[in-house]
Amino acid sequence: MNDSTTRPLRLGTRRSALAMAQSGLVAEAVRELTGRPVELVEITTYGDTSREHLAQIGGTGVFVSALRDALLAGDIDFAVHSLKDLPTAQPETLTLAAIPVREDPRDALIARDGLTFEELTADPERTARIGTGSPRRMAQLNAWARALGRRIETVPIRGNIDTRIGFVEKGELDAVVLAAAGLTRLGRLDEATQLLSPDVVLPAPGQGALAIECLAVHPVHGTALAARLADLDDPDTRAAVTAERSLLAALEAGCSAPVGALADLSPNRGGPKADEQAVTELHLRGAVGTTDGSTLVHLSTTGHAPASPDDVSTPLNLGRELAAEMLAKGAAGLMGERAL
Repeated sequence: MNDSTTRPLRLGTRRSALAMAQSGLVAEAVRELTGRPVELVEITTYGDTSREHLAQIGGTGVFVSALRDALLAGDIDFAVHSLKDLPTAQPETLTLAAIPVREDPRDALIARDGLTFEELTADPERTARIGTGSPRRMAQLNAWARALGRRIETVPIRGNIDTRIGFVEKGELDAVVLAAAGLTRLGRLDEATQLLSPDVVLPAPGQGALAIECLAVHPVHGTALAARLADLDDPDTRAAVTAERSLLAALEAGCSAPVGALADLSPNRGGPKADEQAVTELHLRGAVGTTDGSTLVHLSTTGHAPASPDDVSTPLNLGRELAAEMLAKGAAGLMGERAL
């Protein structure tokens, strides 16, 4: 057999426990799909080594650039990213071969004493300190507290999941907010004290989804590798995240800007998909606000669902339309980071 078809496929991944868990899931799926061994190649990104808060270093691409450099250099055959970390502009030489079925996109609260957000903020004598490195979460959590007639203190934090949860366990913070998808993939979702409804906290665009990226034309495999990996793609997930990322791009906002978005292809919005009811609508919600929660623009729109898996224009246009409405409502002045 030709060595190019029998040697292990090299999957590039960040070194964190979460990234390794995510990449391990993809590696197993690719092994089953291709019948070929897959080896993980650990790569350190700038976002992993910098101690600055993501809002300070820009956020956009800081967990991605080193993986893309490895792809272009031929050091790896494909890479796995958390989709929410990907810049919205896609290089022509690379392709998002697959976006598998999305995990739960919601944010999760891990609070002391098993408390919910409402319970945590109920004591007028105590201002709850909630840790997050995300301006998006800060904006919506503060706005939620204001809507309840209460106040919180959002504390910028960095670190892996153990480090962040440790702030609560040691009593340094009252709670932290993490992505439910990451907790699920690490088998730790039971540590969450509350899953935050998108009605009050919209996730980051693409949150909960993974992106499998490779060269559009591989020097050995040509377009065959991208075509094979495409078998792992989930059309509904791709349509939803395409709408969300289109909104982000049209707002000219980077990954660390305080923008939340969630698209839903279910015919029963917010409920389970009916087996016998065709998906006909794509519902998109977006939010952007100041990190203190004093101003929040939160809008939604509904359009037709994509007519086919190849129909990219429908979700793209829906994202652009909602972004235009949000900009008309003053969203541009609320974002701390604007993409250049």
